[in-house]
Amino acid sequence: MRSPVKRIPVKSARLDTRITPDLLDQLRRAAEIQGRTVSDYVAATLQAAVRKDITEVEIIRLSREDSEKFAAALIDPPPANAAMKRAIAHHRRLVEAK
Repeated sequence: MRSPVKRIPVKSARLDTRITPDLLDQLRRAAEIQGRTVSDYVAATLQAAVRKDITEVEIIRLSREDSEKFAAALIDPPPANAAMKRAIAHHRRLVEAK
């Protein structure tokens, strides 16, 4: 029998920020439209914005043409030039040193 899973209580953190009265009115209106509290609305909206910003940095989007060029280079890579050969040698020295 498995031991019971310990539930870790959800902790909350506080975010204080200064905004214009006009923005606060807009937040209240948007929260009301969605049937949320201002706090819930801000948290949900902020979470979506944070995910979007992180995704934009972490995920590289290529056009179809660029995707095909990238795949072709992986399948049939060009010969290593002098800079690549130096980088490979440098990498080997770093890895072997450990």
